[in-house]
Amino acid sequence: MKILVLGAGKMGSFFVDLLSFEHETAVYDVDPKRLRFMYNTQRFTDLSEIDAFKPELVINAVTLKYTLDVFKQVIPHLPKDCILSDIASVKTNLKNFYKDCGFRYVSTHPMFGPTFANLGALSEENAIIINEGDYMGRVLFRDIYSRLGLNICEYSFAEHDEIVAYSLSIPFVSTFVFAAVMKHQDAPGTTFKRHLAIAKGVLSEDPTLLREILFNPYSSGQVSKIRQELKTLIEIIDKKDEQALNNYIERIKQNIK
Repeated sequence: MKILVLGAGKMGSFFVDLLSFEHETAVYDVDPKRLRFMYNTQRFTDLSEIDAFKPELVINAVTLKYTLDVFKQVIPHLPKDCILSDIASVKTNLKNFYKDCGFRYVSTHPMFGPTFANLGALSEENAIIINEGDYMGRVLFRDIYSRLGLNICEYSFAEHDEIVAYSLSIPFVSTFVFAAVMKHQDAPGTTFKRHLAIAKGVLSEDPTLLREILFNPYSSGQVSKIRQELKTLIEIIDKKDEQALNNYIERIKQNIK
């Protein structure tokens, strides 16, 4: 199969490396420096080069901020039977785009971002396939993710964004709060160092991703839960209510079993 990957960043490089030995692949990026270490694949820096390649599948792996713009730039250079795909972590506006684009499509979310995941060992990671896309496209990505040993779930566009709001906005905001109040320590404890490592990883993410996660329509409701829990904890601390604290700890232990 002829597969074109848009974007030579961490995830784009990952997909090229993953697919290039079983498929004919090409990668497009406007920055030629990012293509220097791509191998076993064709490398494009001009949209006109895509015309002759005639991809059957396009995997859009550019930064979330540019996903729709790059699709619109590339579409005039694609065969009409090409399948469009994205791996965006937030699907806002993508459903309407696909509805009007005139191409078959498949939308997925590999939930093993390169910041923390070991891309060589993904058996404990997850992937989401949107169930509203092209059937054959979904089959293709299910095969790709299955061979990586990923746990695969299928959701609608709306269900996906609701789940992402829960699974990402809460840890992101918790990390923001930690970073906002932290002070550097000469002798930090183990727990502090672990939280600090997580904070550095989260804050090294593309600011566009962080913004889109937090501005997801479902995020506000999730973040409000943090505010309520902090209010409860502050009341317990102010009162030095040992029994209330014990009850609180026992309650939250049930959430992580």
